[in-house]
Amino acid sequence: MLRSVEVKDYMLVHPVTVNVNANMGEAIRVITDNKISGLCVTDDEGRLVGILSELDCLRAILGTADNEEGGGMVRDYMASENLVVATPYEDITDVAQDMLRKQKRRRPVVEEGKLVGQITCRQLLTAVMGFNS
Repeated sequence: MLRSVEVKDYMLVHPVTVNVNANMGEAIRVITDNKISGLCVTDDEGRLVGILSELDCLRAILGTADNEEGGGMVRDYMASENLVVATPYEDITDVAQDMLRKQKRRRPVVEEGKLVGQITCRQLLTAVMGFNS
């Protein structure tokens, strides 16, 4: 069983992001270059405004009209409603259990409206391995 620790102890402090005003071609390059399955979408002030997944990108590319270069804009394809976030001081076990329940691979970490990190399944596995050694 995990002992209680805070999200800040395991979160990625510099998650890969894309600006809400970027085009989908740019977002897809960021995802493929970094070998990740999704991005946090931020505004010019660093506030989290959405999440963009590989599936969102695929949807954009397959639905693109011939005259729309790069697949459109990130803001048109990102998930932005009812975003579930964590705070740096939440218990990592509670966050992990909620991620399992909701079948989400990542959770943005927000403090005072700003994106300060991200916790993913990989960080959760690292935490578990650390507790078992």
